[in-house]
Amino acid sequence: MANNDFFAIAIDGPSGAGKSTMAKMLAKDLAITYLDTGAMYRAAAVYATRNNIDVNNSAEVIPLLDSLDIGIDYKDGHQTVSLGSDDVTLTIREPWVSMKASDISKIPEVRTKLVDLQRKIASGKNVVMDGRDIGTCVLPDAQVKIYLTASSDARADRRYKELIEKGDKVTYDEVLADIIRRDNNDMNRAVSPLRQAEDAVLLDTSNLNIAQSVQAIKNIVREKIGLCKIEN
Repeated sequence: MANNDFFAIAIDGPSGAGKSTMAKMLAKDLAITYLDTGAMYRAAAVYATRNNIDVNNSAEVIPLLDSLDIGIDYKDGHQTVSLGSDDVTLTIREPWVSMKASDISKIPEVRTKLVDLQRKIASGKNVVMDGRDIGTCVLPDAQVKIYLTASSDARADRRYKELIEKGDKVTYDEVLADIIRRDNNDMNRAVSPLRQAEDAVLLDTSNLNIAQSVQAIKNIVREKIGLCKIEN
């Protein structure tokens, strides 16, 4: 949890809002630790799939958690994710993992295990963390909470362009449908649904580019914790 010696920045929001991209840039500019919590759920989904486990079947997933070994490391300033000794940093970004991660995250026991890991990583350091329940559940005492969003069309357009640049063969309609499904999944799950924390600042980036969005986030951070603390 956040304390008086360190500060935490929690960025929540729906799929495709640009949380990870902007959180990484913010962390680099402020020279603090960045933690992509969504990567952990993606890793859990990959692990379950590799073990022929249905991510929607809690009776199958829960016993697997004892052997789930997710490692988070930082190389050259970039977060890497591993399952045991296997680096899955690239694997978890494959299109098929997205929906499975959303599905497995609905299982309470999965969230309990990963939230505990997230809190341990965040303790004892300045951190920016993004996800869907950071400000409401994982770090409720974070000094800065931002709910980052954009219209579904804007998010789908950004995600579509990103996938095409990577060489993935997808259509815009497929990406939009996936965005809408994930929104429904995340907002209506029984445990830690996606929602704006009462003390979070709403930032809609539908009409902002990345640089403008990051600057808007910096302005919010400065207002909340002070310029001097950021620059230390």
